[in-house]
Amino acid sequence: MFGLLPFSVGPWELVLVLVIVLIIVGPGKLPSVGKSIGKAINEFRKSRNETDENDSIEEKAEVTKR
Repeated sequence: MFGLLPFSVGPWELVLVLVIVLIIVGPGKLPSVGKSIGKAINEFRKSRNETDENDSIEEKAEVTKR
């Protein structure tokens, strides 16, 4: 998952980020923020998959035209 980053992210860095997010957001809103982030990631994946499918359909159409 982190293979594309130009630096490595260790467990302590992740803990630090989570603590900072907890301080900024607060424990009461943390579940709703997590849910919103999860929905955003799912929408991004769906749109990426749709784009990949559209690209493959267009490539097949180009091949059949030739």
